[in-house]
Amino acid sequence: MLDRVYNGRIAELARVGPVWIVDTTPNRAAAESFWAANPDRSSLNGITTFKFEADSSPQEILINELDAIDLHHGMYSASPPYAAIEIIGATLSETLRSRLAEFGFSEFEKTSEGF
Repeated sequence: MLDRVYNGRIAELARVGPVWIVDTTPNRAAAESFWAANPDRSSLNGITTFKFEADSSPQEILINELDAIDLHHGMYSASPPYAAIEIIGATLSETLRSRLAEFGFSEFEKTSEGF
């Protein structure tokens, strides 16, 4: 998730699946609240925050995190591995489409918050 102020809605998403979100003050506060209320959750079924370069675009941030996301949720780490990914806070570009295809993603659907 690339929305820098998603905060309170993070817990809603974590009920559906693992969440990776940019580490900003509001997002970290929401993540810490979730972690305190759900100490049994791991990175496979909880919330992971990650650092990013402040001047990076959402597209650049996502491209930089894809390898780590795949490492934690791909076929070598998770059973079953992820089969879908929801991107919030970025629009789909040809660059992202191409990079995501390297991880096996070939179908994309635009949403009100991303794709």
